Amino acid sequence: MPRQRGLTGRQKAAVLLISLGPEVAAKVYQNLTREEVEQLTLEIANLRKVDLEQREQVVREFREIAVAKDYISVGGIDYAKEVLEKALGAEEAERLLAKLTASLQVRPFQSMRKVDPSQLVSFLQDEHPQTMALVLSYLDPQQAAVVLSALPHELQADVARRIALMNGTSPEVISEVEQVLESKLSMMASIESQYTGGVDAVVKILNGVDRGTEKAILEQLEVEDPELADEIKKRMFIFDDIVLLDNRSIQRVIRDVDPKDLQLALKVAPQQVQEVIFANMSKRMAEMFKEEMEYMGPVRLRDVEDAQQRIVGVIRRLEETGEIIVARGGGDDVIV
Repeated sequence: MPRQRGLTGRQKAAVLLISLGPEVAAKVYQNLTREEVEQLTLEIANLRKVDLEQREQVVREFREIAVAKDYISVGGIDYAKEVLEKALGAEEAERLLAKLTASLQVRPFQSMRKVDPSQLVSFLQDEHPQTMALVLSYLDPQQAAVVLSALPHELQADVARRIALMNGTSPEVISEVEQVLESKLSMMASIESQYTGGVDAVVKILNGVDRGTEKAILEQLEVEDPELADEIKKRMFIFDDIVLLDNRSIQRVIRDVDPKDLQLALKVAPQQVQEVIFANMSKRMAEMFKEEMEYMGPVRLRDVEDAQQRIVGVIRRLEETGEIIVARGGGDDVIV
């Protein structure tokens, strides 16, 4: 049998499977096509004898390729080359990378292909048209078409022209642009993940559903996680949302809440909220409230927030008993 250096790729695969043993080889087979299994099995059957040196060389080469792939996925070709040169020497690193990149068909802006086109539009909109053209030229045509269509009209023809006239870009420039963009993309993903989800996100969603859906979700949460359900309830309707109530509901709230709580709540409320509340009071009551608020002097923000939360509690109670209606999305139409 020829030495390892003269083995074909299929023969090396056969040697590797023999070296790994039957259990591991069986697991590898599960990820191959029927044709590949048949070809490898034939190669294994044709191997008369594999000495220790051949096995070690094949396993070593496999390991080097696997490690190089990891380096490429983590830091790209340049990073892989730097690490492999230190470990194997310049000549061996060059040989391994040439072989690996040819088999992997590594293309620039690989991470961009995994991003949704709508996100790419947002991501690229502040970049120079030449940068847009460079990125789009390396994307899948369908993905690039979606991005190009979503760009501002004044940019579409310019970017298309730049792609058409792009004869070639040096690998150094591509690598530099790719590193900068991937860094920005990573930062954007980090920011998005940082502000995605949480109680506030649930509250925003529930504020847009119909009352029946909201009630069903909250009732289930009360069983599974009472504390979370209570936290969501507290944020479902904030005091400033009182302007969304109809006049009759606002008048009912004014009657049911503690006047001192309402005075505290209005102390730092937006002008629009104050006007709506005062418009639903008698003239004398409104004047009295304004006087009390002036004599109140400085108040602690915590006291104001507590007062507003108690008022919100009254509003939710009145809504639950059907005495007032809080307009919501998703089907809560009000018939007068």
